[in-house]
Amino acid sequence: MIEKIQQEMKAAMKAGEKLKLGVLRMTLSELKNAAISKGDELDEGEVLATIQKALKKREEAAAAFRDGGREEQAATEEAEAELLRAYLPDKLSPEELEKVVDEVIAETGATSKREMGQVMKEIMARYRGRVDGKEVQSLVASKLD
Repeated sequence: MIEKIQQEMKAAMKAGEKLKLGVLRMTLSELKNAAISKGDELDEGEVLATIQKALKKREEAAAAFRDGGREEQAATEEAEAELLRAYLPDKLSPEELEKVVDEVIAETGATSKREMGQVMKEIMARYRGRVDGKEVQSLVASKLD
């Protein structure tokens, strides 16, 4: 994944795509910082988590700019977020997510909200980058007593 981003960064540089180049440089920087913090190479899940975190920052910044009446900056943040989404796997649909939650609850044998952590941990490990933690949490909570 990192190599793909580096190659696309070079292509963006040659094509003069300033927005894409800036996003990819920032993303590579964040990935390198995460690897340094870890003290080792990042695995695929950690790369996806880092990209997901960068995407979330952009989405939150866009919302903040929009709330502040700065539409141009919000549009820029949204464009950057859209570029980052290309590096993440597709999100699970609500139907797929519900099916996954039901399967994991059955596998773990969870029956109460006290066991919610087990279910969450398993789902997030299996589907990192493809699910939103808050959505999973609310769905799991609604299915457990």
